[in-house]
Amino acid sequence: MITREVQAKSILSTSQVYPYVINPYTGCQHACSYCYARFMKRFTGHREPWGKFVDVKVNAPELLQRQITRKAPDRVWISGVCDPYQPLEAKYKLTRRCLEILVQHHWPVIIQTRSPLVLRDLDILKRGTDLEVGLSITTADDAIRRMFEPNAPPIPARIRTLDELHRAGIRTYAMIAPMLPGAERLAESLAGKIDYYILDRMNYHHADWVYRKHGLEAKMEDACFLQTERTLSAAFAASGVGH
Repeated sequence: MITREVQAKSILSTSQVYPYVINPYTGCQHACSYCYARFMKRFTGHREPWGKFVDVKVNAPELLQRQITRKAPDRVWISGVCDPYQPLEAKYKLTRRCLEILVQHHWPVIIQTRSPLVLRDLDILKRGTDLEVGLSITTADDAIRRMFEPNAPPIPARIRTLDELHRAGIRTYAMIAPMLPGAERLAESLAGKIDYYILDRMNYHHADWVYRKHGLEAKMEDACFLQTERTLSAAFAASGVGH
């Protein structure tokens, strides 16, 4: 893993998903095989394979402190093209420091991560007035997780993280995207731990080789994704979880 400390020019950016996005890092140690964010290499100039580099925007909190006073308050997504709680965050605490600033200014925040490290910041999360945390959970089968996202935290740890956040009074959601094989069994594990869920199919072809390597080609078909969506939607509806 090649890690560089860099000085960013901006940190509070506009987004096509939410009004603003903060990416404290360029690159991601989780290196999920299907990750859409690998397109970032077209703009960053990195020659290393996706998942083999991370640029640490060490001045992110200072930039945010300046930029937040110049923009109209609106929802901020942490993060869009990296995991804000990837392992390097334990050392640099950039996400924590940015989150602290957002909460101090009463900005609405939506966090998306795969990592239980988000629990470290529970003290700040509890102070947020309009804040929610989502865990990306793509399958109920940790063996499948090891095929597609071997460097990401185990599925049971992510589910326990949602449970702890939810019990602490934090609004929580599950990002079941992409729906990997075994995702259809997630509703029971997530019941009582989330306020809502998001579903999406595999929309990119970066991980086609993983399906083929493990004889899972049938799981790439449209009919499979549609059936998984129907199964999950019905199971969540039965347990009173919306989307």
